[in-house]
Amino acid sequence: QAQPAESGGGSVQAGGSLRLSCDASRWSYGGYCLGWFRQDAGKEREGVARMNSDGSTTYADSVKGRFTISKDNAKNFLHLQMNNLKPEDTAMYYCAVHGGYCTSFYGFTSWGQGTQVTVSS
Repeated sequence: QAQPAESGGGSVQAGGSLRLSCDASRWSYGGYCLGWFRQDAGKEREGVARMNSDGSTTYADSVKGRFTISKDNAKNFLHLQMNNLKPEDTAMYYCAVHGGYCTSFYGFTSWGQGTQVTVSS
């Protein structure tokens, strides 16, 4: 089964920035929804941001104003620009694909392996 592939994680101090990328070229055509999720040890996975094929975006309240989801349509890469990072943003970040128009963070069926983001205070 095809999987998206994340990159760009790392360690930064609070207030710093990171940019995550996801190779979703397998899903270049069709009305797919692409999303970013995160999960820290001992916590439930949470949706961070998602983008439908029409360009509409949705963010979790915890990241609004700090994170920006975008897509390189030429390469079908999904990005997550993360600014003003906080220690509570520390988690494994996953890229995921929803096979249609998404209106929530549920129903994503293809998942990447994840990339670790660690924010120190």
